[in-house]
Amino acid sequence: MTQPPSKTTVKPASPLLRGAKLRNFVESRRGVETWDQARQWLAARKIEDVECITPDLAGVPRGKMMPASKFTSNTSLSLPSALFRQTISGDYPEEYGEFRYDPNDGDLKLMPDLSTLSAVPWETDPTAQVLCDIVNTKGEPVSYTPRNVLKRVVGLYEAKGWKPVVAPEIEFYLVAKNVDPDYPLQPPVGRSGRAIPGGNAYSIAGINEFDELIDDIYHFSEDQGLEIDTLIHEDGPAQLEINLRHGDPLHLADQVFMFKRTIREAAMKHDIYATFMAKPIQGVAGSAMHIHQSIIDRKTGRNIFSAPDGSETQAFKHFIGGMQFYIPKLLVMMAPYVNSYRRLAPGMSCPVNTAWGYDNRTTAFRVPHSEPAARRVENRLPSSDANSYLALAASLTAGYLGLTKSVVPTPPVEHSANEGTVDLPRSLLEAVALLEGEPAIHDVLGREFVATYCGVKRGEFETFMQVISPWEREYLLLNV
Repeated sequence: MTQPPSKTTVKPASPLLRGAKLRNFVESRRGVETWDQARQWLAARKIEDVECITPDLAGVPRGKMMPASKFTSNTSLSLPSALFRQTISGDYPEEYGEFRYDPNDGDLKLMPDLSTLSAVPWETDPTAQVLCDIVNTKGEPVSYTPRNVLKRVVGLYEAKGWKPVVAPEIEFYLVAKNVDPDYPLQPPVGRSGRAIPGGNAYSIAGINEFDELIDDIYHFSEDQGLEIDTLIHEDGPAQLEINLRHGDPLHLADQVFMFKRTIREAAMKHDIYATFMAKPIQGVAGSAMHIHQSIIDRKTGRNIFSAPDGSETQAFKHFIGGMQFYIPKLLVMMAPYVNSYRRLAPGMSCPVNTAWGYDNRTTAFRVPHSEPAARRVENRLPSSDANSYLALAASLTAGYLGLTKSVVPTPPVEHSANEGTVDLPRSLLEAVALLEGEPAIHDVLGREFVATYCGVKRGEFETFMQVISPWEREYLLLNV
């Protein structure tokens, strides 16, 4: 897939991100494949501490920090297995169905992926970070951990001679600091001294309100070798979107994981919050993580969605058919919380069914205008609160099943498709039940992962049900 055309750019990526400094950084990191090279890399930068991190099911960074000398001394790094059976609120749900605990809470091993070694630019002392895979005591990949789930799906494509290519777009809100969760979130005050109103899509002024923060995002990204394609102001008040360059799914999932952390840290430096909640503010648009996808034939290097004469292939149609049929059953991996389903509602510039169309942003699956070599499918359903590894794994799983089962799509739509009836799961538990009930998905993702993930999601729903909302106090207190 050639570089997909982006939305109108409000503020282009920093020139430094395109310049020699970034190229030198990336080239220097590509050489980090062995422990000897890691020692040299750390010594050259006088790194004092190393963060060994991995995403849990929610995409929260977990891991350990240690002196650089200990990191390179063949130290065994372990985490308790219970971390991957924990809800977003820190609880451990009861066993349900096939969801079971290891009663011993045995150790899992962190295996650093040295190619991801990079700086942590917001730390005051010279600090590095490295992403880690999770293996058991025998050195085997742990099937229910997010990075391994995505690797499993990509491996199925590779076995067919295919190479998936993706390009994520991540939306998020800047909000004023809020230390009391009982109070609604508010837009932050920009350099003008006023809060940014809604309805400012692609506004240059909206971006410039937070120039210094945006510059810090660029600088932090540059220091980590993260590549921003474009950055725009979205429709919501102080809602921004970052588009990433296309590439390998695991690499892009790593980028999203690191970008979320980077953006939060940059915002905190300016005494505001950055949030990736799907629906943080009532009455305005939610935040999505759109995923552009195409598939390359490994032997020929050609996009399998396009025939030699430039026309659409059956593989292209089957990929879309798979998205239509299987995405509702995988939605809980792309809309993982109760809050996520508040975004999937009519009138909020968000898909509400599985329609597809050509350059139609009201559909769930949009086919942008492009040259045949860049033909791709944009999945517009995932929300920005999703774990990037699991959202990509889910989206590629749907396409894979469509390709291998020759699923035929419905005709494309030309009208507005995001109004009226919602033809997607409307609640977290409904989405969990759909995932649990589809054997074909279990075969792709692994039964252990599905059981673990669904058990955690049920536990999160039960925690949510313990909270009494303002709506209940407003309408039930004196009326029922």
